[in-house]
Amino acid sequence: MTDTARLAPYVAILGRGQGRARSLTKAEAQAAMSVILSGDAAPEAIGAMLMLMRMKGEIAEEIAGLTAGARAALPAWTGPAPAIDWPSYAAGRTRGQPWFLAAAKLVAQAGYPVLMHGWNSHQATGASVRAALDDVEIPQVAWTDAPAALTQNRIAYVPLEGLSPALLELLRLRDVLGLRSCINTVLRMLNPAAAPVALQGVFHPSYRELQRDAALLLNQTSLRVLKGGGGEFEHHPTKDITLHGLNSGAIWEGQTGTTLTGHQRLSETDSTLADVWQGRVQDDFATAIITSTAALALEACGVSDAAHLAQDLWLRRNHAKAA
Repeated sequence: MTDTARLAPYVAILGRGQGRARSLTKAEAQAAMSVILSGDAAPEAIGAMLMLMRMKGEIAEEIAGLTAGARAALPAWTGPAPAIDWPSYAAGRTRGQPWFLAAAKLVAQAGYPVLMHGWNSHQATGASVRAALDDVEIPQVAWTDAPAALTQNRIAYVPLEGLSPALLELLRLRDVLGLRSCINTVLRMLNPAAAPVALQGVFHPSYRELQRDAALLLNQTSLRVLKGGGGEFEHHPTKDITLHGLNSGAIWEGQTGTTLTGHQRLSETDSTLADVWQGRVQDDFATAIITSTAALALEACGVSDAAHLAQDLWLRRNHAKAA
């Protein structure tokens, strides 16, 4: 078998034909991802595998295996594990300002170090995640600098291209294939520094259970999966949304609750993240997005009165300094 044909057995498992094809096991999916990231897979085989998985629908064992294979190929994390893994991989077509960045900053100021990582495409005007990092003083750093940044600031954002150029290349196959692949899900599951709490946003509700079940197979301790704004972990404060996740490694389900009434789209505000964070503009809707999202993150960390703490953190946001 030539090197470029090493992925062929896994493509064959998925595409043998009606009545003969099957899903990959966790071990098979992990081995397939290892082949892909080693550079020994033909691009045609990679595209075939990803699209076959899309057509049949991914299962938890496949997502867990692919994630494990991706983790094994990452450069080592050299510092203490952050408290929270907060991925950001959603497109920004349907959302406005990335209010969840302010929520993550509040959680970090509460003493829970947050590692953010991501790559976003097709973002609407004003929705750019990376452009807004400076608005709430979240440093964008290289992977090797992230442990020191967390020690100093309790929060850092690592771009995917700095964490794994190979995974970014896989993600960007969407531009070639014209369709989303399971790599989007794998990146949300990545948790590259093995944080005990993982927060994941989804756009399509069916992925909540998929990601929860895959996280269970990966021995994740605490997880919250939210159908959030534009696919990010961001709560709409007028919607009581079902959360799926894990508590102490066991399957858990709960509700977000609501903090406001009425109907308003996340993009229906002219306020900017910088103006709201600095207090130049009073925007009750934006504030409710931020504090309700922060409360959900704090609850995942075991905080009993998370809503009250989130409100207090908001009031003290411009005075709180990381130790």
